[in-house]
Amino acid sequence: MSQPITITKEDILQEIKLSYKIPEILEQIVFRKVVIAAAEQSAIKVETEELQKAADIYRLINKLNSAEETWKWLERYSLSLDDFEEMIYNSVVSGKLSQYLFTNKIERFFFEHQLDYVGVVMYEVVLDDEDLALELFYAIKEGEMSFYDVAHKYIQDTELRRKCGYSGIVRRQDLKPEISAAVFAATPPQFLKPIVTSIGIHLIFVEEIIQAQLDEQLRQKIALDMFSEWLKEQTENIQFNIDID
Repeated sequence: MSQPITITKEDILQEIKLSYKIPEILEQIVFRKVVIAAAEQSAIKVETEELQKAADIYRLINKLNSAEETWKWLERYSLSLDDFEEMIYNSVVSGKLSQYLFTNKIERFFFEHQLDYVGVVMYEVVLDDEDLALELFYAIKEGEMSFYDVAHKYIQDTELRRKCGYSGIVRRQDLKPEISAAVFAATPPQFLKPIVTSIGIHLIFVEEIIQAQLDEQLRQKIALDMFSEWLKEQTENIQFNIDID
């Protein structure tokens, strides 16, 4: 029978060090402290009802449907009830701070960056042979093959192959500049000439260009983007001391 192993706080800290996690964790700590300080300066308060609602949503998302399941989850992650409440508080106060800072700026930001949020529905096959890509391009254009045939023959990833290289709705900023320029200049439905990038040679079928609309989902994304950028700016020149030895 194997002997039990005792794991100390020092062991955990050493593993974090050896796993190169210190910079990532320090960044999160600084972010959290900056958010709390900014919320206090802005007189942002979190009501008990808001915390309860956020906790209920969190448990629902994580399928913690009973007190027993919640306690098991807390134990698994070595969290106390106070830790859980602090985690929920940090989440709520971050959301309220984001609303306080950016709710009235979202529409202006959207109209100034509207082109960045235009989407495209596209299918893509990436090859490593330019001559082959040209050959397949002309074969598709002349009706000798279909894009479906090419996708099923040359896409290695099983799930992507099943979707014929379907990339979903992709935003302009998520594409390489050389691909973005060609894709958003297309007149859908259109099969594009092979595009060469550092990744390979791209065969792309543009099915649809989707104009940006400022719906609730996009509002949330813009708010998150603006809040993330604000956090980076706030923490860029912060000096802090580390005492973990």
